[in-house]
Amino acid sequence: QQMLYEPWMFMPYGAFGDCYTMQPASWEEASTASGEHSPQEGSTVEDGSDGHAGGEWRTTVMLRSLPNTLTRELLRQMLDDVGFYGMYDLVYLPVDFSTGTGLGYAFINITMPVLVPRIWEAFSGLSQWPVESDKVCTVSWSDPHQGLGSHIERYQNSPVMHQDVPDGWKPALFMQGMRVEFPMPTKKIKAPKVRSKKAP
Repeated sequence: QQMLYEPWMFMPYGAFGDCYTMQPASWEEASTASGEHSPQEGSTVEDGSDGHAGGEWRTTVMLRSLPNTLTRELLRQMLDDVGFYGMYDLVYLPVDFSTGTGLGYAFINITMPVLVPRIWEAFSGLSQWPVESDKVCTVSWSDPHQGLGSHIERYQNSPVMHQDVPDGWKPALFMQGMRVEFPMPTKKIKAPKVRSKKAP
């Protein structure tokens, strides 16, 4: 029986089963942005680590130089439009809490390492966006956090998952193309700190 695609149909995280192993990870408290990652993180294409090496195990890539007006949902639609429907299980586009605009980078976790070269080829040098922008996308590895389990542990108790944070600013999980619930926090989540803008 064919599964109908409903992008906002939530499934319990438990449906992932034991396929993903949680990896030890540490994270710092968020400040003005919904992502604790630094945009300087990650190995670049120039390093020669472009996902094409045999035996590659990494699955999380970082897309850089994205339009600041690009949203997580628009990015997800782009992934599906270029043939990646059902091939990713995490999409996260960090947002500046004080402005509500994107920080210009995003994290995508691909379900299998063998699929990573395809997303690398599709987005490296991409300049056609669903929003007005002349930016040219670059791709790198997410570093130091790799894999779905590592990112879940990183954000599960992060301020970005606070109830007052808009859903579109949070990391989103997917399974076979369907949105699934993020695991519940294991401790009380602090509200994100928003740095006020100084008057000119």
